[in-house]
Amino acid sequence: MKLNKSNLNRLAPEVALPAYTLSDTRQGIAHIGVGGFHRAHQAYYTDALMNTGEALDWAICGVGLRAEDRRARDDLKEQDYLFTLFELGDTDDTEVRVIGAIRDMLLAEDGAEALIDKLASPEIRIVSLTITEGGYCIDDSNGEFMAHLPQIQHDLSNPNAPRTVFGFLCAALAKRRAAGTPAFTLMSCDNLPHNGAVTRKALLAFAALRDADLRDWIERNVSFPNAMVDRITPMTSIQHRLQLHDKHSIDDAWPVVCEPFVQWVLEDKFVNGRPAWEKVGVQFTDDVTPYEEMKIKLLNGSHLALTYLGFLKGYRFVHETMNDPLFVRYMRAYMDLDVTPQLAPVPGIDLTEYKNTLVARFSNQAIADQLERVCSDGSSKFPKFTVPTLNRLIADGRETKRVALVVAAWALYLKGVDENGHTYTIPDPRAAFCQALVADDALITQRLLEVEEIFGTAIPRSPEFVAAFEWCCNSLREVGVTQTLERVLAV
Repeated sequence: MKLNKSNLNRLAPEVALPAYTLSDTRQGIAHIGVGGFHRAHQAYYTDALMNTGEALDWAICGVGLRAEDRRARDDLKEQDYLFTLFELGDTDDTEVRVIGAIRDMLLAEDGAEALIDKLASPEIRIVSLTITEGGYCIDDSNGEFMAHLPQIQHDLSNPNAPRTVFGFLCAALAKRRAAGTPAFTLMSCDNLPHNGAVTRKALLAFAALRDADLRDWIERNVSFPNAMVDRITPMTSIQHRLQLHDKHSIDDAWPVVCEPFVQWVLEDKFVNGRPAWEKVGVQFTDDVTPYEEMKIKLLNGSHLALTYLGFLKGYRFVHETMNDPLFVRYMRAYMDLDVTPQLAPVPGIDLTEYKNTLVARFSNQAIADQLERVCSDGSSKFPKFTVPTLNRLIADGRETKRVALVVAAWALYLKGVDENGHTYTIPDPRAAFCQALVADDALITQRLLEVEEIFGTAIPRSPEFVAAFEWCCNSLREVGVTQTLERVLAV
């Protein structure tokens, strides 16, 4: 059955449907970067609240700034912006649910003016973002905004025809200021430490270059709540679509597949209202820091600890690495010995239980989460997910070999061939640059570790870490992943 409004009531009885009338909704959120995670997370929570009869004025208008967003928009538009959330887990209590919280999607390619007008309209009170860790144009080596980037320079020279998220945000906020329209809350939902603070820094830096008075108005009127977001959402594959069709008779051009687990911890700092998301499980707090430290260092850090080693070994799915007891032992050692001692107490969270949950979530066979997805954008992920843990280990004079193995695995992964001789492409916007760093085995240490925007300054200056990194690289080359893991775990 083709998914659209006309066919909603003809879907299989086990499929949960929107409990609200789609035509009764009004848009209150614009979300830039509509992908799987947004649809399985922020749209999921908003839809859940709408199903209670509340928040019908907080429907979402999606925004696409990239050429490749057109297919996503077209797929959604063809089915009246409905999509299926398809939970996959190792138990029978998973959900199949049609979500109607997204009611429109605009593309920058179709006209900057229309998009600016939408973002400037009084009905839009929250603008949310999933633009990837690297989308904020912040140099990880010094924390400064990279104003020199060509796309940023374009937007500064063409304020009414922007291409970047910062150009569109500033154009819309300038229009709101001129019209006397209250500012919106700018809510990052990306997976990076202090995502609200990073968003604030980047936008204010851009605005200062565009219009100093506008920058000051934004600082006074826009809020930037920090958030911790969590739900494993693999890339939707043809197999996932066929599985949804065969099991539940739904023909959905772009369903979203996710695990049953979901969590959102959010600072309650909104300047123009917000949905009552706490009624559907969102945890509001004055300080999200301990939650994001826990999640980023344990979940995301462990993902990187597994993913490059797994890919080199020849695995292609996260659960395959978890079927290998050696990888599970390594993940537990990484979490227990390297990360946990660095974490502050997290209100309401038992860290031992949380780590047990991560093992179970990564072991989810049904979701078939792709290692390629987790491997992607390593040059942006390392500074956020691994380097802070490593810097603390170095500062405390602790053992670094387990974390050195993560970095060494990435270095060898960048060569584009696994230990079985299979070749693959590197999914990273800086792939060519990164691969050039590891082209000469004799110079890998010097070239890779001294890239300051990835590794900072402390790591290449630590003789203990450099020695551990070189030992791990040599071991991976000489005896492969399995024996190297055995050696590291024996230390």
